[in-house]
Amino acid sequence: MSFSRLLAMLLLALGLCVPLRASLPPLPPPAPAASAAPQADDVAATERSVVRVVTVAIVNGEVVGFGHGSGFAIAPNRIVTNAHVVSDAAEFPQNVIIGIVPSEGTRSYPGRLIRLDRRRDLAIVELERGRLPAASVYTGPVAQREAVYALGYPGNVDVATAQSMDDFIRPRAPVASDGIISATDAINGVTALVHDADIARGNSGGPLVDACGRVIGVNTFISRADDGDSPFSFAVSVRELAQFLQDAGQRFTGVASECLTLAEAQARAGALDADARAAAEATRQRDAAREAARAQELERLKSDAQNRRETFIALAAVLLGGAVLGGAAAIMYHGQGKLRERRAAMMAAGLFVVAALILFLLRPSPSDVRLPVPEEEEEAPADAAAEPLIGALSCTVDRNRGRITVSAGDDTAFRIDADGCVNGRTQYVAGEGGVFTRTLVPNEEATVSRLSYDPATGEYVVRRYLLNLEPMEALRRERGRSEIQGCTTDPARLAAVAAREASFAAMLPPRPNEEIVSRCRQSSEGSTPPS
Repeated sequence: MSFSRLLAMLLLALGLCVPLRASLPPLPPPAPAASAAPQADDVAATERSVVRVVTVAIVNGEVVGFGHGSGFAIAPNRIVTNAHVVSDAAEFPQNVIIGIVPSEGTRSYPGRLIRLDRRRDLAIVELERGRLPAASVYTGPVAQREAVYALGYPGNVDVATAQSMDDFIRPRAPVASDGIISATDAINGVTALVHDADIARGNSGGPLVDACGRVIGVNTFISRADDGDSPFSFAVSVRELAQFLQDAGQRFTGVASECLTLAEAQARAGALDADARAAAEATRQRDAAREAARAQELERLKSDAQNRRETFIALAAVLLGGAVLGGAAAIMYHGQGKLRERRAAMMAAGLFVVAALILFLLRPSPSDVRLPVPEEEEEAPADAAAEPLIGALSCTVDRNRGRITVSAGDDTAFRIDADGCVNGRTQYVAGEGGVFTRTLVPNEEATVSRLSYDPATGEYVVRRYLLNLEPMEALRRERGRSEIQGCTTDPARLAAVAAREASFAAMLPPRPNEEIVSRCRQSSEGSTPPS
């Protein structure tokens, strides 16, 4: 078969991958991503989940039809696409083969249709082999004029670039186009997002994502562009998608966190730090004012004590003078033979002496004056903050810090010993400032997690890197060269852990796709932290 004839057949077959109402004029190539879009790395990370969905019709051993659309992994072995992309496989299961072509790697995989919803135009295809990075679904509100990105395999790009049939089953990165949400509308009872990101035949079933790479819709069809009208694109809303997945019993990762750019997250953290500094300064000033008032009150009390001291001493002197006079009177009465008067004078002199002594002994001293301790100082020991948080911990996500993009951001619990052993089986290494760190490189998931815990502050941070296949394989090879199992106190093994952590850090991008910050407190039980 000549290439021109094959190309004509492909053009005819590609038309089967969009509804009849989506009769499309030729579209220009997708516009480049806007230079102001700060989350291109997150969108690129989601591209790992995008696939080409190929259908091949075979009758009596001969290929009689070929079609393709797009899709995305909702789980490592499950693909979401449009129903009309795989409808032939539902009608003719014995004659239509489904193929899943990932965005990277060297292999394609057979698929099996397991769920079809013609009303919503959604379907689930199961991979019979292989695993793919799953995309996250944004379950929060979608704002009008929000920036969005359409990912998929438009047929007009394929026609321009394909050299042979092999190009349709060879893994390659999807095409991305950007736009904004224009409106939300109901079409045949199905909620759809109207947007202006360029899509074409072949984009059907591909994801519409936000700036953080979360799926907010499934691209399905575009409007006609008659008489110079601008075409608009339509995507089945995430509300319909979530309901479809729930009806199918298909689990997925739903994320409701606000999409913040890295700059916005840093600005928010800076504002929080500024607020914390302002609060600390206000507390310092309040404490300084309170200390000044206490010092002034202490000086007043010392002055009063000094005045009372002088009064007590003066009264004691007066009483001693009275005692002297009483003694003189007793001597005088003794010479006159007046025994009763002498006895009374001596008793009076003795009482004056005792009273003077008591006043002298009870005289106040300014050095003995103390102010009462405030209640809050009595309740909080001064050295409480110096104790490191070690042992069983319960950690709560601080959603005002970090940047949550594709994870649910669940709270966690774990146990860490003073030497950095977590849950009795994973050795963390102590770095600068006593912060314990460990990098987890999984065998199958395409996500590297760098975990750190600071015992001084109780801050636990998970930094996630969503990597493509090549850097993931490089990290796995590095892990294999220096695999270290279990916990240890041996200096040589700890040095090996530290060397491996330094090697991993050098291979990771400078910025993570996601940073989850948690605040930990002492707990009675611990469990495994996220990996």
